Amino acid sequence: QVQLVESGGGLVQAGGSLRLSCAASGRTSSSYAMGWFRQAPGKEREFVAAIASSWSGGWTYYADSVKGRFTISRDNAKNTVYHQMNSLKPEDTAVYYCAAALHPTTWYRGDEYDYWGQGTQVTVSS
Repeated sequence: QVQLVESGGGLVQAGGSLRLSCAASGRTSSSYAMGWFRQAPGKEREFVAAIASSWSGGWTYYADSVKGRFTISRDNAKNTVYHQMNSLKPEDTAVYYCAAALHPTTWYRGDEYDYWGQGTQVTVSS
């Protein structure tokens, strides 16, 4: 059982940066792959980024829309995954959700994830 709590959202100007954090409960959280999804008003939830568990290689995967701007990382000692977002654009405005998957197969599919956080709002002004 894993519980996830996101933090770090807020209001920033276009071109600015934010770092989101996702704190995971449990001592086995390092065994999970972690992902970030987002949902803007009137739009479907979309994949943003994912990072594999450290024992499986710790590789990362990004949506094309954020590649080169966002970086996902994890600190297993703190049971925390981070999402560094640079060069933010107004279209990045959304509620960002942290998710954990024990046995993922397709990183960009939300139904591959077992646990979800409550979300944190990111608003980018123009």
